[in-house]
Amino acid sequence: MHRLIDNELIFGTLMSVSEPHLVARYNQALAGFGLSATKRDEFTIDMTGFSPQIAEELGDPQYLDPAGINRRFIILTPDQAELPVVHTQFSNTEDLMAAFFEHNRRALHALTIKDVVYGEIEDSIFQAHDIEDLLAIEQVEFKVSTVTDLLGRTGELKTLIERLTKEPDAWREDALLERMVECAKVTGDIRTNELVPDQVLFRHNTFWTGHFGGVYVFIDETATTVIADPAAPGFRRSRPWQVAYIDIGDKGAVYRFLAQTGRIDPPRGSWIERTGLLELRAKRAATWLAMRDRPPEEKIDERWLKSWIGANSRAIEDDGTIPLINWVNRQVTNWSSIDMNEIHPDHRFALCRANPEHADHYLVNRLISEYLPFDHMTRYIYHKQGFYRDYENWPEVYRDHVVGDIARHYMSDRRGYRQQLYH
Repeated sequence: MHRLIDNELIFGTLMSVSEPHLVARYNQALAGFGLSATKRDEFTIDMTGFSPQIAEELGDPQYLDPAGINRRFIILTPDQAELPVVHTQFSNTEDLMAAFFEHNRRALHALTIKDVVYGEIEDSIFQAHDIEDLLAIEQVEFKVSTVTDLLGRTGELKTLIERLTKEPDAWREDALLERMVECAKVTGDIRTNELVPDQVLFRHNTFWTGHFGGVYVFIDETATTVIADPAAPGFRRSRPWQVAYIDIGDKGAVYRFLAQTGRIDPPRGSWIERTGLLELRAKRAATWLAMRDRPPEEKIDERWLKSWIGANSRAIEDDGTIPLINWVNRQVTNWSSIDMNEIHPDHRFALCRANPEHADHYLVNRLISEYLPFDHMTRYIYHKQGFYRDYENWPEVYRDHVVGDIARHYMSDRRGYRQQLYH
């Protein structure tokens, strides 16, 4: 874990909180959730306000995500909108938070000048017992609170102003006028400072969740498709005429669904030659095979890998991934496409990427990474939870190689690297 932290592959892009007034506000939000205050005078947070240091101190990594449902958030500053979400049970938490920041930017800016904004992303369930519960989540509502009751005072002041303007004798009521002054001392002039978030309802669209070993839910206009382990509770029991269930281990069925719905980009010269993605996968597949066969004692480098490949051609042929990628690369030099029906389902995903034009491309790349244990880069970029889980089981020499590869080629220009390979 220290290697990941030192190279900023985990918790490396978070915001530092050290100003005493912000630490105090964070503690006020924790108290609002019924949690103990932190004794730290500095910590880091992600977009939702989750802090790995606070989680460690509380001994509860789920302190903002109890039961993995109705995610909590703590907003100290609108600048959190630029941060990632590093701990979540739902892949679309970051999208929902980003939409909330975007649609309520003015209100959040005004509120956080004086206060901390905290609350829950509330949906229709409180605990997920089976897939049926997950499918019941169609929209979420941001339930927002502030410590000084800015929102409550703002609502009250709006009501009092409306009375003052509509009731002819309201200006004679001293109690009304005094209450308006008291509220205004807290809220400021609400005619120029918008303090109430005006959009708090958002659709809960296509998503992955960590519940039940990992469940993918793809929502189309006429149908919903669930891709999961058949052992997951509720698999194939819920509304079969509206919901299609696919075993995540059935690679052929998963590929057909993605291809038929236009979510996948099959091997075509138009992107293979330009991106170089398949060449990188071939190299990573070779490293993966070599590491599993006989990891080197010191480090994985080009000389060692070439030597291993030269001495293990039979193992490479038996695995089949590298010869297939090389064959596809030769076929598409004339910008032709490959008939995927001729490719065994076990190897199809090694030749593909998500369709970058489809709205679900991020989630599809996450799903593709499930089938490519050797492609650590795709796994890290699109499925960090899976990457960190894999990392725990790798030998030290392979951990060092993977972290070095990601740090050198991705961390220096993350957006540019994704654009080059996956768009």
